[in-house]
Amino acid sequence: MVPYPPGRAPSQRFRFEQYLDLLPARGHQYHVAPFLSEATWQIIYKPGQTLAKVLGILAGFGRRLALLASVPGYDVVFIHREAAPIGPPVLEWLMAKVLRKRIIYDFDDAIWLKDPAADAGLIGRLKYQQKIGSLCRWAWKNSCGNAYLRDYARQFNPSALINPTTLDTDRLHNQVRDQRQAGRLVIGWTGTHTTLRHLDLIWPVLRQLEAEGHDFEFCVIANQPPPDPGLRGFRFRPWRKDTEIADLLTFHVGLMPLVDDPWARGKCAFKALQYMALGIPALVSPVGMNTEVVADGQNGFVCDTPAQWYAALQQLLAQPALRAQLGAAARRTIVERYSVQSNTPNFIALFEAPQPA
Repeated sequence: MVPYPPGRAPSQRFRFEQYLDLLPARGHQYHVAPFLSEATWQIIYKPGQTLAKVLGILAGFGRRLALLASVPGYDVVFIHREAAPIGPPVLEWLMAKVLRKRIIYDFDDAIWLKDPAADAGLIGRLKYQQKIGSLCRWAWKNSCGNAYLRDYARQFNPSALINPTTLDTDRLHNQVRDQRQAGRLVIGWTGTHTTLRHLDLIWPVLRQLEAEGHDFEFCVIANQPPPDPGLRGFRFRPWRKDTEIADLLTFHVGLMPLVDDPWARGKCAFKALQYMALGIPALVSPVGMNTEVVADGQNGFVCDTPAQWYAALQQLLAQPALRAQLGAAARRTIVERYSVQSNTPNFIALFEAPQPA
């Protein structure tokens, strides 16, 4: 049970959708049931069309209620984030307590908290964050994106493990940035409108570098542009799934600044993972999972102060050999620890009962 239509949301694409083709070979059959239809997904986070959104959400609840009749025929119910995006966990309670189903509960953000940049519209107002502890308690297994999330789940249920967000380094993130290629250097960032707020940490540093004569382009890839950053070399690219990898490969350096707050500490370093998989050094704040992925000075840089951001960017702008060295190490980190290939046994084990002691 998932919130969104397949192939749309990064959390679904990179946490479990890319493993689905592997399940039949292991003897598993599955059915993916999104809450939102494709038509509702297209409008749900846009302003206006309130009636269409309400009807789309009601239709989602209708599909969920109809699905309950078939749940007894399944061995396991895998729930990503929640069975329904609003309201208390009635559906999950029915499956866990009445139908007695084994639930694998998967989440990759600190969703028991309110996102500081959350949508203030219909969905945002009807969120029911307090249900997350109950979902963790009722689960057979909790599949958590990082140690911070796992530790939260373990307050309610000892059966909680880290299942990191991963990248397919053979079929999707399978190219490497040529750091020695001539041309203007590109510093980049990718994300969504809800994470644009973190760029406030880096704008002054970029303006200082530009004022001192460093020639670079700063590219933002997102679903909407940030406010005018006051940079001559600023460029905005709308995010598109079909050009996602090609657009990221224009970066020489990738940034992941994070405001240090409880919500950001639940982040699973996804931006850094994407950059690093393509051989692009990542510069990250020491928040959440970032310091587990980025080893300072070895496969990127961990930057806590404006002076550290400035020094790291200045080095990388001037030294293509250093960019290539860090980029190669970054790629190895992803292949060895955060790739679909390396994590497949961990993911498949979610669906298997633990061996008796």
